[in-house]
Amino acid sequence: MVTGLAPQTSEVEVVVRDLLAADHADRAATEVISRLGAEVYGFLRASLGSEPDADDVFAATCERLWRGLATFRWQCSLRTWIYVIARNEAARFASGAKRRNAGRTSPSQLEEVAAVIRTETKSVLRTHKRDKFRELRDELPADDRMLLILRVDRDLPWDDVARAFLADDGEPATDELVREAARLRKRFQLVKQRLATRAREEGLGS
Repeated sequence: MVTGLAPQTSEVEVVVRDLLAADHADRAATEVISRLGAEVYGFLRASLGSEPDADDVFAATCERLWRGLATFRWQCSLRTWIYVIARNEAARFASGAKRRNAGRTSPSQLEEVAAVIRTETKSVLRTHKRDKFRELRDELPADDRMLLILRVDRDLPWDDVARAFLADDGEPATDELVREAARLRKRFQLVKQRLATRAREEGLGS
């Protein structure tokens, strides 16, 4: 059952590390998607504003996670890393870039879990109608929506938000991370001000 709540990241990481140590990379990837897939799919659905687009990007995210999990260096949390992957895949999708290694396919078990995650999450999203504030948020540019979701809905620390917005999957230099986090904080304040203005225009208060 999808609850919309993230599990304890430490628990996920313990399980995944044990599976990787036992040379069960496919099972480890399936475990990540089972535990974190619902919130990542919800993030993509809200960010992209399109269910079919979210389906495509989520599938690409799952495959890329499967390809890279065995060599993941744990320089950030597993949860942060999957958001980095999801945002990068969303950017590739938006730019029309072709998926790399398109000939490789992930294990059937992983694909089955991803399909269940999509189905259950869609059911949750459709059951609860978005309120007016969510509609106002959907008017924002994609990057601004992603910023709000990562910081407010997912409660990621600013350093992890910055990692998600930086293009490279590797660990950025400290000074680059600091600059990006500062830039995003300023942008976050501007986005909040814009939403507050729109809320007042709609008679919703500040």
